[in-house]
Amino acid sequence: MKLKRREFLRQSALGVTGLLAGTGLAGAAESPGAFHDPYERVPLGKTGLRVSRFCLGTGMSGGNRQSNHTRMGKEKLEALIQGAYERGIRMFDLADLYGTHPYLMPALKGVPRAELTIVSKIWCHRGGIPEPERPDADVVVSRFLKEIGTDYLDLVLLHCMTSGQWPEQMRQQMDVLAKLKDKGLVRALGVSCHSLEALEAAAGEPWVDSVHARINPYRMSMDDEPEKVAPVLRKLRAAGKGVVGMKIIGEGRLRHDPEKRDASARFVLGLGCVDVLNVGFEKVEEIDDFAARVRKVPVRA
Repeated sequence: MKLKRREFLRQSALGVTGLLAGTGLAGAAESPGAFHDPYERVPLGKTGLRVSRFCLGTGMSGGNRQSNHTRMGKEKLEALIQGAYERGIRMFDLADLYGTHPYLMPALKGVPRAELTIVSKIWCHRGGIPEPERPDADVVVSRFLKEIGTDYLDLVLLHCMTSGQWPEQMRQQMDVLAKLKDKGLVRALGVSCHSLEALEAAAGEPWVDSVHARINPYRMSMDDEPEKVAPVLRKLRAAGKGVVGMKIIGEGRLRHDPEKRDASARFVLGLGCVDVLNVGFEKVEEIDDFAARVRKVPVRA
């Protein structure tokens, strides 16, 4: 019998085991002596990108080109980015919505561009950013390149898709982005999803190279129950899409709960279909803490 969610949340270790059973992953063999490396370079689906397993998110409480990261100030944010790089993080998640474009390259001055995986996201909705206009994606990406200070972006996403019909609704911008990819200005394309319907649509859309999806064992800031989201993540992986997990620490709500941070790391990595853990760390100590927890998670064969 499936554990009731209340009991699952109360007994996180048992709860994760039960949830893995519900997703068909309990009992998967563990490689003897092998544990996850948070800074390992891993393939992002079939994009051709090799990325660090840890990604530094920069959008905690983000909106209107601000986030907790920009609010900490230039000096502290650049120190955080530098500390992340020194530890082995090579993937950095930016967005127009967060206002974090100008901070990355100054913080990593002298680092070869090829060492970095730079992600950004296009905001297409009303509100959220100061301008009411939503220019075509080629205009927006051109601005992104100037703001960040780079000749190309590794991954560009349509930000916060919620409709199951987003591929039809966003087709014009998808076609524009595909042309930018052909020109080498963008290396891979995708979406960040904020509903189960949008996530399912991404699994069946050939245009999508990679997806940002919200996943943890506790349904914190997620699209649905974990046992409903996990099968869609497996579909994405089976279709060759990269899978970047978001909200692993429940949008910061597990920050002071070490047992649940452990459980979340075990659960997400145990799914076997999440390439990258994208976390909005706000201190280098938080990076070190979660890295230590990930290193305790056995690799499943």
